[in-house]
Amino acid sequence: MTTPRQLARDQTMRDIVRIGREQLATSTPAQLSLRAVARELGVVSSAIYRYVKDRDALLTLLIVDAYDEVGAEVEAAVHDARDESPTAQLQAAARALRAWGLREPSRFALLHGTPVPGYAAPAGLTNEPGTRFVVALVGILERAHAEGRVREVDGEVPAALGADLERIATEYGLSLPRVNLARALGLWSAVVGAVTFEVFDQYGPGTLTDPAGFLDAHVAGLAGTVGL
Repeated sequence: MTTPRQLARDQTMRDIVRIGREQLATSTPAQLSLRAVARELGVVSSAIYRYVKDRDALLTLLIVDAYDEVGAEVEAAVHDARDESPTAQLQAAARALRAWGLREPSRFALLHGTPVPGYAAPAGLTNEPGTRFVVALVGILERAHAEGRVREVDGEVPAALGADLERIATEYGLSLPRVNLARALGLWSAVVGAVTFEVFDQYGPGTLTDPAGFLDAHVAGLAGTVGL
């Protein structure tokens, strides 16, 4: 049974994350301030360290929070499109990432923008939430492969990449041919790159009048490269 003390602590942690999000909307990740969080909470600055030990720990909380939120939205979009074609499911995943990025540009920048000097994300805390998007993409292809809807892509991979792919396939229980898996990782980076271009306004004014349509077309083109 959860005690009142634990409930209070959980609520404080949620408040800390909320305030951290608000800070990100008006400042860079490097400028996050635990003192400002404490002030917003209405506690003395020393009290905040009972919950978050330093600025890097706050960054980690916000990174995990962002990855989990966008990951959940992508997974929900894929689930809603489960009766559609694999390509349509990939497009649904990409649209969900785009929608979240445009709605949460400061948090998207935390995940995909300039690294924070001196900060190293703890793999044990960030790897699982940080891979939810690519796992969703690869999951679509893995299911399509099991249904006989993926053709094996011709090509070779360097030895070092081959070893990486074997490790990834073993970790996630994948049966995708290894070249297809390599292309799937390329699909991941290409989709994130396209969304990053739009969120950070890198296409430039007047270049794309329908960026959502472009993303759909981009993903449809990439679907062929992964064997669909």
